[in-house]
Amino acid sequence: MIDSVGAQPPLWTRNFTLYFTARIASMLGDAMLPVALSVAMLTLGYGVSAVGFALGAWMAAFAVFVVFGGVLADRFHPRPVMIAADVVRFLLIASLAWYVAVGLPPLWFIVTATALGGLATAMFQPGVNGMVPQVAADAQKANAVLRVGQGISTMAGPAGAGLLVAAAAPAWAFAATAATFAASGLSLLALRLPPFTADRTTSTWENLRTGWHEFRSRSWLWAVILIWWVLGVFVWGPLTPLGAASVTGAHGTAAFGYAEAAFGAGCAVGGLLAIRIRPARPLLGGAVAMFLFPLMPLTAALVPALPLLLLGYAVSGIGWAFWGVQWATTVQTQIPEDRLNRVSAYEIAGSILAVPLGQMIAGPASSLVGVHELLLAAAVISAGCAAALIAVTPIRRLRRAPSRRLVPIAPVPEPGMTLRPAGPGSGHGDPHDRT
Repeated sequence: MIDSVGAQPPLWTRNFTLYFTARIASMLGDAMLPVALSVAMLTLGYGVSAVGFALGAWMAAFAVFVVFGGVLADRFHPRPVMIAADVVRFLLIASLAWYVAVGLPPLWFIVTATALGGLATAMFQPGVNGMVPQVAADAQKANAVLRVGQGISTMAGPAGAGLLVAAAAPAWAFAATAATFAASGLSLLALRLPPFTADRTTSTWENLRTGWHEFRSRSWLWAVILIWWVLGVFVWGPLTPLGAASVTGAHGTAAFGYAEAAFGAGCAVGGLLAIRIRPARPLLGGAVAMFLFPLMPLTAALVPALPLLLLGYAVSGIGWAFWGVQWATTVQTQIPEDRLNRVSAYEIAGSILAVPLGQMIAGPASSLVGVHELLLAAAVISAGCAAALIAVTPIRRLRRAPSRRLVPIAPVPEPGMTLRPAGPGSGHGDPHDRT
């Protein structure tokens, strides 16, 4: 089940260090923005509905345009597209900081800014997967370290944004968020990557069709996304509003923040475990770890004493992060490099579109059934999703592909690990897995 790690190339090359810095900065900004926006708008006198419009505009723009972000990343290379997205996000959030500092921005300005921010994030996100094999020789170790960073960002981002709004002013929270996107763009700009040659004669529509063909031709890939639709509608979508209502009702308003921080800490631990534990069948290993995830909705439903509640959230985060590392590594090593960003875009869109639907049905369903009952159902359904991952043969049997071999760029004195372009017909895992 577990392959030995053996001798591995160094991870912390110049390129990976810069990329890690960019990802941490970007994830920190992504974690800060919803809290900064929500708390700032409420502080400025906007109601809950206005906050929903602003956050919904971000999500809608992201979901609609993310597949086009994948096309652009494959057509022009992920790095310039991601840098451009960071520039746009920096300018938008900095403009919000300025407007909030000098007066009350109108709702149309906030909604427009968040919608454009969601569009920019849609351009940024598909390239995240495609960049990892270009800056790290060991994709699994890189993904595990990035997952640790994501867990830390999940803990630090919301807390930092809330503290800035409360202790200073809403404008400072937006200014700090804008600074994270500036740091991300500058770090990506400093990367040393080989020249990129792409076929730009194919139309956007044909590129979308090619990405869709790559997506649907792998049964393990679309089977996971179908399972994730169930998880998104019945678990992830309702989990935050229902969990917040249940936990704060039993333990006070601060307890839910503590629980989310505990989940982030668990994600960091799960990432550390994934550095050493390398299942020969990564999706099977990740699916086993996913049986820890139902502890989050279960403890939110039962609301035990606060230490037990935090423990449940933390252990759930371990399983979630370990699965996430196995999934990201599998996608990066099984999909041809020149189509990876487009496939990632379809994967992201397929995963995220179900969440707003779950959020919309959470309120009416809780009025009919009850908050705790829905959370218990979410725990059962999430366990069923983990079992489904194991039950589906293409998911269970998919074997780990070797990491793509990277070569240093010459003649720079401090070469980073960069991708050697794959030739026609290069292998990307067992051909029998393309069923």
